[in-house]
Amino acid sequence: MCIIGGVACHVPAPLSKRFFLFLSYEVFSLVSTTPASAHPSFRLCGKVRVPGDKSISHRALILGMLATGQTRITGLLESEDVLHTLAAMRALGAHIEKGSEPGCWIVDGIGTDQPTTPNAPLNFGNSGTGARLCMGLVAGLGVTASFIGDQSLSGRPMNRVLKPLKALGVIINSNDGCLPVTLAGGTDILAQAHETHIASAQVKSALMLASLRADGVTEIIEPALSRDHTERMLMAFGAKVRSESLADGRHRARLYGPAHLQGTKIDVPGDPSSAAFPMVAALCIPGSDIMLQDVLMNPTRTGFIKVARAMGGKIDILNRRISGGEDIADIRVRGSRLHGITTRADIVPSMVDEFPALAVLAAFASGTTMMQGLGELRVKESDRIARSEEMLRAMGVNVKSGPDWMQVEGTGAVWGKATSTALAPVRTDGDHRIAMAALILGLAAFRQIEVCAPECIATSYPAFFDDMRSLGAKFQIVEEGVAC
Repeated sequence: MCIIGGVACHVPAPLSKRFFLFLSYEVFSLVSTTPASAHPSFRLCGKVRVPGDKSISHRALILGMLATGQTRITGLLESEDVLHTLAAMRALGAHIEKGSEPGCWIVDGIGTDQPTTPNAPLNFGNSGTGARLCMGLVAGLGVTASFIGDQSLSGRPMNRVLKPLKALGVIINSNDGCLPVTLAGGTDILAQAHETHIASAQVKSALMLASLRADGVTEIIEPALSRDHTERMLMAFGAKVRSESLADGRHRARLYGPAHLQGTKIDVPGDPSSAAFPMVAALCIPGSDIMLQDVLMNPTRTGFIKVARAMGGKIDILNRRISGGEDIADIRVRGSRLHGITTRADIVPSMVDEFPALAVLAAFASGTTMMQGLGELRVKESDRIARSEEMLRAMGVNVKSGPDWMQVEGTGAVWGKATSTALAPVRTDGDHRIAMAALILGLAAFRQIEVCAPECIATSYPAFFDDMRSLGAKFQIVEEGVAC
């Protein structure tokens, strides 16, 4: 027997939960396509700590690898995406060991030493963030390395990072802007000014990582402030970084190099993108009252909370504090009467991963919710606009979309679509956000939903089933038609 999402299931010996958790999605999908179904649930209550923030987990490993001395990371998200980045840091020369506590890892960085040239391609699985940030890292280190990923990641565009790195003189070979990608070492990166056309933390971070060893000032101007975790964490490691808003609304970040990073302690707060899913469940299920502890409250990541509150969501931010240069707090969420609103494109960078959750929230609101500026969602792990639209339509929700927008007609409840089957199957294309959104929808609706191969959720939230069941959610994992 093996526990998957808190439910005992038969799997071939000698496989175990830990074995499943650390497998890549590609391998996992070969050994299990066990579907999960969500059943209407009532009054979620309790406390959970959502998993560590994925963005910060990636950066803690990368900067720890570059630093002199030891970096102790607590609360690291031990998901497939982050573990691929961890393996890449080892391949580049860092010594990384698991601590005695869950989520604790010790990184001995290379400091001023030369990195190791990887003897095999760096495999990032399904992680676009890990791959794009590490492209900047490898460019700055001057080694030659190849980047590969799973089928989904191999189809996602990398040019947003590759083009600015090429402008720095980095020699790059790619599959028409997609993986596999090879960066050839030997290029000396010079500090210079950059202006980006989109507010992208991945582009900004890749340029900063590439320029850490360059003499002088690296300046990056964006049309608006994107996530600033890299800037904050660089300062925690001892780098000199200045960040400011410009009079015309743009934002400028300056890195003064060469940066000499010193190992430090990083406590990774809870991921607000993961927190969005239990939040939506509690908001949509009457009588619910849950507490999410130690959640990251960085202003560049709180767009979903702002939108949910604007829709009438009862969300209280409690016990605000600062840890490791980041704002954190506890979040109380209660069942609410919701109404539709319009979200503008300028809020997308602060909640780009939460729109599948927002689509579910909109279905339970009264009136129309219009979401604008969503073009980025077309090229995530799946086409998240198309998958969200299909998911809602399968439950009888009136929804339509365009190239960069989606509109949901909410009626205050989701009754389900009358069909010949009891379960509404949802296509996820292996996208963890779509899978979680569908299961949350099933908890609050009046018809069950089924998601095939829910193991993709381990990409970002390995304990999703355990945490949600502890709050009162009803899930069933079925193998060969038999509940286990």
